Amino acid sequence: MVLARCSTWDRPPSSFLVKKDSVNTIGMEFGTRIVHIADKSIKLQIWDTAGQERFRSLTRSYFRGAAGALVVYDICNRETFLGVRSWLKDVRTLANPELVMILVGNKVDKADDEREVSYLEASRFAQENEMMFLEASALTGDAVEEMFFKCARSILSKIETGQIDPERSGSGVQFGDSSLRRMTQRTRTRRKERSSCCF
Repeated sequence: MVLARCSTWDRPPSSFLVKKDSVNTIGMEFGTRIVHIADKSIKLQIWDTAGQERFRSLTRSYFRGAAGALVVYDICNRETFLGVRSWLKDVRTLANPELVMILVGNKVDKADDEREVSYLEASRFAQENEMMFLEASALTGDAVEEMFFKCARSILSKIETGQIDPERSGSGVQFGDSSLRRMTQRTRTRRKERSSCCF
């Protein structure tokens, strides 16, 4: 499970990189990733939480205040896919209801004969659970950029439409520049104007 908080920045700090020699997460790891969307730099603060059951109570504490979640399973290990349902239950119970969720099948670099979860099965599961879906490889970096961009774009879209209010505590979003704050204030003003109309 990868959880993200989002803030906008004028200048990006160093970025979160894929490493070929990385090992499984034990407990939790933290990193940041900057993505550029239109004229905005979006800084994602990333908590890579361990999927093992023994770290579940630690992981749950990170659900609150997250704006996005990448729910990652191993396409070569059906047990990890079957565990996604219980992680979703925790996320939906503890996290912001407007949380952006993406289901990510990891290890597409493996041979097809090692695959235990088909693309179609996972895609249907994601659709049934109102999640976006993609497959990636943390080893080679395939589609890693795409999953961060998808997450950031979806969070930004929810801010622009007023579904996520960065001014609300626990939204998982912070302003780093004034242009996003002005955009959100305009959205709020338009909403008030529409709701005050008399019929």
